[in-house]
Amino acid sequence: MTLPQLAKLAVETYIKEGKIISPPKDFPEEFLKEQAGVFVTIEEQNQLRGCIGTYLSTQDNIAKEMIYNAIAATTEDYRFGPVQKEELPYLSYIVYVLSHPKPIKDIKSLNPKQFGIIVKTHSLPQKCGLLLPDLEDVDTVEQQIEICCKKAGIDKEKEKLVFFCFTVKKYAQ
Repeated sequence: MTLPQLAKLAVETYIKEGKIISPPKDFPEEFLKEQAGVFVTIEEQNQLRGCIGTYLSTQDNIAKEMIYNAIAATTEDYRFGPVQKEELPYLSYIVYVLSHPKPIKDIKSLNPKQFGIIVKTHSLPQKCGLLLPDLEDVDTVEQQIEICCKKAGIDKEKEKLVFFCFTVKKYAQ
């Protein structure tokens, strides 16, 4: 079983039975022993249907992190209503396992095809926006920053910003 297959099983079990599954004991060891931030993107017929994740681990391991984020992507993404049972056959899953974020001193050194970006405000309450790498129609770091700021409600002209970058391992069906 792959991460996307486990995401599918987690979502279908939750939507049909209201239960949160546990990772299979025979799941690949790296996903049962290591911790990392994980994003889950769900598409319905090649259109975004939900995407939620964590850039730092909140669970015991990658598999659990992915299960919780897969369920959240189908039930909590504010841009969409909750996934309905009738939609399940049409969904596909992409799982991104994130490297630990690193502070950025010079944003010009980043390649948006290779690095995701996190933009945070320096002041409290802290605002935070994140964008995964290698997204369609995002070709510059400036575009990444603009999208992150818009998502987080950050006024980049008035607020002091801190930047972090990360890489991903992408797992698709």
